[in-house]
This record gives sequence, C-alpha cells and structure tokens, in this order.
Amino acid sequence: MRHTEQQTLLRVFLEEGYKFEGKPAYQYLMEYLRKHDYAGATVLRGIEGYGRSHKMHNANLLELSTDLPIVVEIIDSNDNIERLKHDLEANSIVDGVLITEEKVTTIRFGE
Repeated sequence: MRHTEQQTLLRVFLEEGYKFEGKPAYQYLMEYLRKHDYAGATVLRGIEGYGRSHKMHNANLLELSTDLPIVVEIIDSNDNIERLKHDLEANSIVDGVLITEEKVTTIRFGE
C-alpha cells in the first residue's frame, strides 16, 4: 500500500566546525529534533563546498578537514517546520547559516 502526503523539507547548511553550546551544531540540532518529536532528519556530510565567503572547504588526502560542509535535512508538516524555524531563531541555534525550504510530496510504501 502507498501513502502520499504533502510536507515541508527544511535544509540547514553549515560547516562541520560550527558549534552550539559546546557541541557540533548539527549534533545539537539532531538531538533537539528527536527530543521534540520531529518526523525525520538526516545529516549529510559534503566532500567539498563553499559559501558566501567563497572559502573552499574540502576533504583531500593530504589533510584531514574538520570544517567540511554539513547539510541537515528535516521533513515534517508545514506547521511543525514553522514552529521549528521560530525555535531556531529564538534560541540562536543557527545564527549565520543558510536555510532553504520547499514543499515536498512524501511517499511511503508498505505501511
């Protein structure tokens, strides 16, 4: 059986070295999302990227980079994503990072 639903995808772009309350921001964010019962989230670690400053971040074999690009993808209802954006801003969890948002159709099979 297939279940289709309209939801919102929020992507948070940050650098691996970005910290919040003493821990990697992506890790703090994942713990926050799980604690507050968001539907789902995934952390993706990039091998290369740059942002507004055009400073290149990459993983090459000669040096171990600890500042690689990180993307946290969060999918949930529009209401929950709106609440999350408010909480992120109010608590300064993601100051200075880029966030994108888009409407998505989720499809679940076999439930």
